[in-house]
Formats: sequence, structure tokens, C-alpha cells
Amino acid sequence: MSVTCPQGTHLLSPWPGPYYAWPTLGGLALGTVACALLLRRITARSGGDDQRRINARAAVGAWGVLVSAPLFAVSGTMALGVLSVPCGGATNDVALSGLAIAALISAPTAAHCLCVLLLPQAYVKARP
Repeated sequence: MSVTCPQGTHLLSPWPGPYYAWPTLGGLALGTVACALLLRRITARSGGDDQRRINARAAVGAWGVLVSAPLFAVSGTMALGVLSVPCGGATNDVALSGLAIAALISAPTAAHCLCVLLLPQAYVKARP
């Protein structure tokens, strides 16, 4: 991606362009369909509610990692690209703020979803 400033044209790098976006979006679409089919299978299965709840939490945790980890990587990469623009202004500040918020929210979300995926039993509350 290039930016034209009064001093001249500057190339932004690294920048996650369409070359990386289409495979990522394809993976997200396939993962979402797989998670939906898995949740359908989990809910249709016979057995106890607790086991279905644990399996469903693990499936949703896997989907959360699938979504939030690439979001963190892309927002961080885009923020690095925006930081390299020499003719910054209010638009750059707004873009950096939005990208920083996305990165700061997606990182702990990915960590939480990974914990749900790896330790689903820990999130099931004990019933009396």
C-alpha cells in the first residue's frame, strides 16, 4: 500500500493485503462452518448435559482462537504500517487508536479462548 504525502509517495510495509486476506478469510469461513457442524453434532448427541456443555465450550473456544488470533496479527501488522507513515495527522491517530483497541482486545480474547479450549472442565460451575 502506498501513501502520498507532500514530501512524496511512501510504501507501507508490512501491510496485510489481499494476498494474505483471501486465504485468511477462507480459513475463517471453513472454520466457522466446521464449528457450526460440530456444535450441531454435539447438541444432537445423546448423553449428559454436562458433557455436552463441556464439548460445546471447547468447540466455541477453538472458534474464538480461530477468529481472535488472526485479528491480533492483522491489527498489529497494520498498526506497524500506519506508524511508518511520515505525514501523520488526525487520520493516522484515529487509525492507530482503532487498531490498538482491536489488538488489545483480541490478544486477551485469544488467550481466554485458548484456555477454554484446553481446559473446558474448569469453566463448568459445580452444581449442588
